[in-house]
Amino acid sequence: MILEATGSLKHVDRPLRLAEVPVPVPRSDELLVEVAACGVCHTELDEIEGRLQPARLPIILGHEVIGRVAQCGSDVSNFQLGNRVGVGWIHQSNGTCQENLAPEFVATGCDVDGGYAEYMTVPAGYAVPIPDDLKDAEAAPLMCAGAIGYRALRLCELTDGQPLGLMGFGGSAHLVLQLAKHIYPNSPVFVFTRDSSIQHFARDLGADWSGAIDAQPPEKVRSIIDTTPAWWPVVQSLRKIKPGGRLVINAIRKEDNDKEALQDLSYHEHLWMEREIKSVANLTFRDIAEFIPLAAIIPIRPEVTTYPLEQANEALQDLRQGTVKGAKVLMIESKAR
Repeated sequence: MILEATGSLKHVDRPLRLAEVPVPVPRSDELLVEVAACGVCHTELDEIEGRLQPARLPIILGHEVIGRVAQCGSDVSNFQLGNRVGVGWIHQSNGTCQENLAPEFVATGCDVDGGYAEYMTVPAGYAVPIPDDLKDAEAAPLMCAGAIGYRALRLCELTDGQPLGLMGFGGSAHLVLQLAKHIYPNSPVFVFTRDSSIQHFARDLGADWSGAIDAQPPEKVRSIIDTTPAWWPVVQSLRKIKPGGRLVINAIRKEDNDKEALQDLSYHEHLWMEREIKSVANLTFRDIAEFIPLAAIIPIRPEVTTYPLEQANEALQDLRQGTVKGAKVLMIESKAR
């Protein structure tokens, strides 16, 4: 599925086109991956609508990829044909502890072709082995929604017993809830989301309380992770944080539709008393490599709705409208299988 032009999904309901393209040839340090599943992420909406500009057009989106090694480059020694691997948002970078912030950072499905396809390539050093306990459709959302949630939770700097808030409850937050309950078993988790059915879903998954975006939880939180594309939830999040607490914004872009909500910011109410705001920028290979085995052990199991590759446009519309709970995953049937 290729993206040939950017534009609002209000006016174009099928931004991707199913097309035949040549099978990519791996370089000496790369793997050719036969894709089995690819998660659908909100970042794809940002790319399609132009808030995050792809490096080139046309391009193949997708960065929550699970597949099997179909070919190894001549210099690759750490993988063999048939090995199951995952590819996340980080396609490659400079290998440092801050590679997520480095100018060398290359994003899968944005700077290079991604996983909305039968085949893709990736440097062998940035492919992650996938445990057998995880099915393809379960593992795909963990590559970004889960791994970036893992990074966001670390950035909260929470201590067990301190309350955590989750603003928005989509593909990433429903995984963070399961992770937080494992790492911080004594910390109550409060979920804020506009849809009452999603509030029930959150409680079913273990949330201690759930309510509307502007609702007040049983107590103020030490940290809150915002995964929404809007600005009003940012203002509402700051109202719920204790003095000295932190808001972690886990979004690569924010939409402009409700930017006027920022005019309601009060320094005294929302920011004073050493409250902090921190953004999450990309992730490192270490984030994914640490999180995937942990997810298999806990175990973290995403709530998944699957679509065939050719229904990628429908999956994107469902994501945009928030009509399907949990994660959305494209299942790819290769002609070679």
